[in-house]
Amino acid sequence: MNTPVLSLSRRLRKSPFEARSHAGAATASVYNHVVLPTAYASLEEDYWHLREHVQIWDVACQIQVEITGPDALKLAEYLTPRDLSNIVPGQCMYVPLIDERAGIINDPIILCLAPNRFWLSISDSDVLLWVKGLAVGAGFDVEVSDPDVFPLSLQGPKSETLLSRLIEEPVEDIRFFRFIETQIAGIPLVVARTGWSGQGGFELYLSDPSEGERLWDAVVAVGADLNLRPGCPNLIDRIETGLLSHGNDMTLHNNPIESGLDRFFKMGKAADYLGRDALERIADAGCPQKMVRLVVPGDPVRNPRETYLISFAGSGLDGCVTSITYSPRLKCNVGMGYVPSDHAEIGTELTITLPDGVVTGRIADKDWRTGKN
Repeated sequence: MNTPVLSLSRRLRKSPFEARSHAGAATASVYNHVVLPTAYASLEEDYWHLREHVQIWDVACQIQVEITGPDALKLAEYLTPRDLSNIVPGQCMYVPLIDERAGIINDPIILCLAPNRFWLSISDSDVLLWVKGLAVGAGFDVEVSDPDVFPLSLQGPKSETLLSRLIEEPVEDIRFFRFIETQIAGIPLVVARTGWSGQGGFELYLSDPSEGERLWDAVVAVGADLNLRPGCPNLIDRIETGLLSHGNDMTLHNNPIESGLDRFFKMGKAADYLGRDALERIADAGCPQKMVRLVVPGDPVRNPRETYLISFAGSGLDGCVTSITYSPRLKCNVGMGYVPSDHAEIGTELTITLPDGVVTGRIADKDWRTGKN
């Protein structure tokens, strides 16, 4: 089967790093209307390199939604069940955004640049117009805008060494989910200890798109001995890490409790938020399904274009696989999906229906142990 080739036009937003990041990319997708490389050498080779060295990622697709003005914090609070009342400048927080039915709109990182200024660094769904609509409809005294800020990411175990060669400030002083304002080669940046991998790293938020290629080149110039390579978010790494992908593992039809995102908030926060009543009803009633990790022995299973059916012997109940891939490190397939809550115990055996057959697996814990060896 031939794979379609992306047709580029003005409808797709251009990354300031595109001239560098697209060179050598093996495959790509579209994320937030921006082209995102999805593999370079191969999915597996990229995975091992990410685990052992350091990569530079073009993640300009993590578009920013800026909220500024007297009601900026009030509006930010209104978008999420997570309590933001104690957030301070220089701090980042992971925040599920929900609608009036508690469906997941997006799951950005919010950056507090000032008490009245925030960036939502969003995943793949159109948040800007939704936030604008809420701001106008509810009368918040804010301005909601797209600030033309684009992240470049350094990920992997050598990322701290790499960044230490690029900025004057002590890299070890940048705590997890914190950021500083600094410069690289005279280019102003916000640098956060965040990133969509399990190997640790940083995101460099560029406010001047005209400096994108120069910033890329400045990073590459000091990383040769660290085996620095272009890379991208890696399917194997993100599933092993348990990072949910909006649009794959959660959509508007999922709520943050069944998706396991309730570990990032507590019910009953003081500030009002959209979807409070719906989320409280769900919490009181309990969720009929739950997101779990899956281990499937045997030959590699292709990540689903949609979902794969999960069934349980004799139960008449079913669930679905939302993401799965073969882990060359664990020597089995690892995945995530939804199952009935009363069948979510670690070690529970299940059957997965693939397009070309049926495989068996088990529910695993966060370390991919199944409880039955």
